[in-house]
Amino acid sequence: EVQMVESGGGLVQPGGSLRLSCAASGFTFSTHYMSWVRQAPGKGLEWVSVINSGGESTTYAASVKRRFTIPRDNAKNTLYLQMNSLKPEDTAVYYCTKLGQVPGGQGTQVTVSS
Repeated sequence: EVQMVESGGGLVQPGGSLRLSCAASGFTFSTHYMSWVRQAPGKGLEWVSVINSGGESTTYAASVKRRFTIPRDNAKNTLYLQMNSLKPEDTAVYYCTKLGQVPGGQGTQVTVSS
């Protein structure tokens, strides 16, 4: 069974940082492109970032470019999202997914507020 368990969210002040983690299981993690998507209150899913299977290539949404990075550790079957210079508009539930698939996990809540 494919599982994604997201963690690391919380309440942070504007300008702060958080690192999200996603522990993946039930599939060969190292062979899949992986993404982070988010859903803000009352809005639809927004794609945030993608990383290729080997970790050499990444792409970011314009709204998070130069603030977020998406490393992965294939030895640990774990995807990360390093978020810096957080803004109130980054407030959302964050999910990790295989590229192109809808979220199946619980997600992790990130709230940016003073």
